[in-house]
Amino acid sequence: MNAVPELAATDPAVSEPAMRRPIRELPDELISQIAAGEVVERPASVVRELVDNALDAGATEVVVKLMAGGVRSILVEDDGVGIPADELPLALRRHATSKIASLGELESVATMGFRGEALAAISSVAELSIASRTEGAPHAQRIDARSGELVPAARGRGTSVEVRELFFSTPARRKFLKTDATELAHCLEAVRRHALARPDVGFAVWHEGKLVEQWRRSSLAQRVREVLGDDFVAESREVQLEIGPLRVMGRAGTPAAARARADQQYVYVNGRYVRDKLIAHGVRSAYEDVLHGGRQPAYVLFLEIAPDRVDVNVHPTKIEVRFRDSREVHQAMRRAVEAGLAPPQSATVSATAAPSQAGATEALRPAFAPAYMPTVQNPLALEQVAVLHAQEAPAAWRVTPASVAKPLASAPVAPTQALPAGDWPLGRAIGQVGGVFVLAENAQGLVVVDMHAAHERIVYERLKASLGAAAIESQPLLIPATFAATPQEIATAQAQADNLLALGLDVSVLSASTLAVRSRPAALAGGDVVELARSVLAELAQYDGSTVIQRAQHELLSTMACHGAVRANRQLTLDEMNALLRDMERTERSDQCNHGRPTWRQITMKELDGLFWRGR
Repeated sequence: MNAVPELAATDPAVSEPAMRRPIRELPDELISQIAAGEVVERPASVVRELVDNALDAGATEVVVKLMAGGVRSILVEDDGVGIPADELPLALRRHATSKIASLGELESVATMGFRGEALAAISSVAELSIASRTEGAPHAQRIDARSGELVPAARGRGTSVEVRELFFSTPARRKFLKTDATELAHCLEAVRRHALARPDVGFAVWHEGKLVEQWRRSSLAQRVREVLGDDFVAESREVQLEIGPLRVMGRAGTPAAARARADQQYVYVNGRYVRDKLIAHGVRSAYEDVLHGGRQPAYVLFLEIAPDRVDVNVHPTKIEVRFRDSREVHQAMRRAVEAGLAPPQSATVSATAAPSQAGATEALRPAFAPAYMPTVQNPLALEQVAVLHAQEAPAAWRVTPASVAKPLASAPVAPTQALPAGDWPLGRAIGQVGGVFVLAENAQGLVVVDMHAAHERIVYERLKASLGAAAIESQPLLIPATFAATPQEIATAQAQADNLLALGLDVSVLSASTLAVRSRPAALAGGDVVELARSVLAELAQYDGSTVIQRAQHELLSTMACHGAVRANRQLTLDEMNALLRDMERTERSDQCNHGRPTWRQITMKELDGLFWRGR
């Protein structure tokens, strides 16, 4: 019986209540240090904020000078408009800025900075001084953030901000910094992000008195090449698409150039570098059936959108944004990248020279024999493939013959049409190896094709085009499927009723916590309709519900295509091999199979010469 009082006397959690502390205003210095904790994480954070200010000032040249990775000293110089001498003391105060003056300007921010916190926050954890000169001023003025003293200084038009001994007043935070080399790498990455978005501005980074990076003013294409390298440009596709009020441009890396880490993904919204899950999801979905395993694509993408349609005032570092219409942005990013990746890589292969053994021209057919390949000229064959392989597909997402629409018409090709050798990027077939690979000769050398993987992609793309040509048919349920729903699912079902019907789903509200599914897409008969409805509602709440159904359909079509593709050890004639090559050249995304593996590889004459030491 004495155990409980003894525990109460010794356990702090149940001891006497703490004495009440009075509510009081925090001192200005502590307020600035709290803000610094949100804005200034490491030297790279200071570099980012100061370069933001330089760009807002109209700079055409920005120089960053660092000591000890930016821990000991950061100096950012620009040739912008400068700060008048009488405004220098005000620039160091919290929430003092020239960039916004009203709520209307805050809701449509067009500058890199706008909070007016950076200089005050930095000065609370480091020694800071500013030297600036405006056009027409007899000389520059320098102000010390600690003393507030103004003294004359020598420099041209523009501003120099020097930050020394970062976190000297908060030594506990300084312990969290990494080595000088690591902090320098983060600073370089911060400048690199600005450089990609502003090719009209020159950037230079010095460390310990040595120039480590420099990018001169140039075009966007040249700046991307200089910052990300020739390999990225060679292994990426141009992206350019305008959808309504949105414009997406940039470059998206090919699936073959995907990386193990997501360390080369740059997204800009109105010139501002952002990390946004919505955009990342949209871009990743464009790589859905062309990227193998957990590989990460590389890309640099620029989204232009009306400033009043995006809120940049959601994070102290301004690296996160919120969109008025998130689904619109998600779909724009996905469609833009999909369109950029669609043309096969073979379309870019130079074919200026004819193959050395381009003797008699082969008589080429436009596609494989209908016995094992459905062509777009044969609607019945496509429907037969659906019937043939529907039973082999997963029962949950089985496609019936009626759910596969007639294929789209395409321009017929004469069966015996002969093209000049240079017009065939993948060259002419010369034989098979091991019953698996097709060998072809083109202007660059040797092309090796995995015939099953290539044919699988061709069949898959034709099935997708045929299915996509028809509207999503709805199948009423004899007995509605009911399930307990969350408040978020209830709200989404009510707000997105029209979109759900367009996707073939009729979801109605039975009570405050129950939803009923009365119809589902006919193409997905036999699956778990409740699980499908939950998935669609979840994606509609954040992205676009059509991707759920489209993904399920595509998974089934991929399985059908795999079964319908030509098998290994199938002996093909030269005509059939050439027909496969021509179809690959015409088919979108034919560089990868449905599982993201490559379908062909180019081996140049130089590489072949190297294998046999020719020319040595």
